[in-house]
Amino acid sequence: MNLEECTQAIRTKVGADSGLAATLKFDCGADGVIVIDGKSTPNTVSNENTDVDCTVGITLDNLNAMLSGDLEPATGFMAGKLKVSGDMSVAMRLQRVI
Repeated sequence: MNLEECTQAIRTKVGADSGLAATLKFDCGADGVIVIDGKSTPNTVSNENTDVDCTVGITLDNLNAMLSGDLEPATGFMAGKLKVSGDMSVAMRLQRVI
């Protein structure tokens, strides 16, 4: 999946209320960003690079694997396939969403 397809997949998973109660960004480097605003009502997902509570640095390939269920977020973190900066508790809540 490309960035737009990943954005749409995340938008579908997040729905109107993700339970995230925070903002989170997937930073895919040169491929772009996906931002989940779990504070807005309804929740929104965009490709606008804004300041967030938590940033997950991840390649587009690893994001695809996570969205398809081939990569668990915690496993990816332990294996160094994603880097978390900011509020770690937000990243922990991400498992319920993705």
